[in-house]
Amino acid sequence: MNFTREYQDKLRTPEVAVQAVRSGDWIDYGFATNQPVLLDDALAKRKLELKDIKIRSALTLRPRQVVSVDPDREVFTFCSWHFSGYDRQLHDRNLCNFIPMIYRNMPLYYRNDLVVNVAMISVAPMDKHGYFNLSLATSATRAIIETAKIVIVEVNDQFPQALGGREECIHISEVDFIVESGNVGIPELPVDPSDDIDKQVARLIVEDVVNGSILQLGIGGMPNAVGNMIAESDVKDLGMHTEMLVDAYLAIYKKGKLTNKHKNIDRGKCVWTFSAGTRELYDWIDQNHFLAVYPVDYTNNPAVIGQFDNFISVNSCVEVDLFGQISSESSGVRQISGTGGQLDFVTGAYQSKGGKSFICFRSSFSNKKTNTITSCVVPTLATGGIVTDPRTQAHYLVNEWGKVKLAGCSTWERAERIISIAHPDFREELIKKAEQMKIWRRSNKS
Repeated sequence: MNFTREYQDKLRTPEVAVQAVRSGDWIDYGFATNQPVLLDDALAKRKLELKDIKIRSALTLRPRQVVSVDPDREVFTFCSWHFSGYDRQLHDRNLCNFIPMIYRNMPLYYRNDLVVNVAMISVAPMDKHGYFNLSLATSATRAIIETAKIVIVEVNDQFPQALGGREECIHISEVDFIVESGNVGIPELPVDPSDDIDKQVARLIVEDVVNGSILQLGIGGMPNAVGNMIAESDVKDLGMHTEMLVDAYLAIYKKGKLTNKHKNIDRGKCVWTFSAGTRELYDWIDQNHFLAVYPVDYTNNPAVIGQFDNFISVNSCVEVDLFGQISSESSGVRQISGTGGQLDFVTGAYQSKGGKSFICFRSSFSNKKTNTITSCVVPTLATGGIVTDPRTQAHYLVNEWGKVKLAGCSTWERAERIISIAHPDFREELIKKAEQMKIWRRSNKS
């Protein structure tokens, strides 16, 4: 077959390609780095021609033109499966709606329940066999493509080639239109430097990491601090099985500690489903046989995670209540982030022989605008607060004041342990609240 000729036959300008969109359509932009740039701009320019266009995305790393041109949401309704800082700002301005999910179920949502009229996905250049690599976001992208009635790919020359695994490619025969974006670059996601609190929390977690542990590190400063501290520790022969491939893994690899030699499955391979980080990380991914990208219904499947011995899952949260309910995505009704795969890994790590899941957080939050400090340990989650991890799944909580295990504990044991790592300024008040809720024993010491 002549794939070069087929490529030319399907090649369009962005303006021509987006003519495929009709009023009332559901459009899918894909995940994080794989969201389109030129197609987004071309679709925004059709605002006066269209009505009722709904757009799904996730973890947006660039400003979206469909939002910028339509501040009153007259035409474009922008939605996100998982909030980045940009998505959160849009949500606060009523310009973005959240889509609740558990990450491992994302492919099922598309295959079983959702309509996608047009998928617009950024991809790496086509190879000689006619395949476009999905690069930094395999995630649920194949499910989106299979569901979509029309598929438009935006070819980005800067994308690395991510090796699978499975579901990491789309063949030209599955593509309706091709747009070339040229050298638009890739969004990077640098991690903020770790501070003393991050490092305190990291030390408490790293002491539970043993030779041969399999690591999952979430997004944010604290998980990154854990990864960097592991890189400087004495442990060795670590493995990686994660949803998000972040720079901390590269740091561990550079120290010769990431070998995957003791993995029960996928031995010798670092397994992941999407990545966002620095250019150096993207270069490490490119055509690297040490790394294997899989769809999220594999990476985040608790039944898969549970097959590993000594699985260590590290994620962070916003606040926790005295019952052990964990919110990692909202403050009251304000959506901050998303469930993502946290519950997937909290569940899977507990099923692992010797496995542990750690939810880390700061004991208090300082509001610089109001010059006030509030506790991140609360009696009960605020009205409208989202439970990311139910109390029945909570394993370990860690902050700068300590580390406590909640699995199998009664309500009074939970209250006692959680209050023991609350900020000291708030402990007495939390004890009073626990007494009122009848989850505090008289014999407990304050």
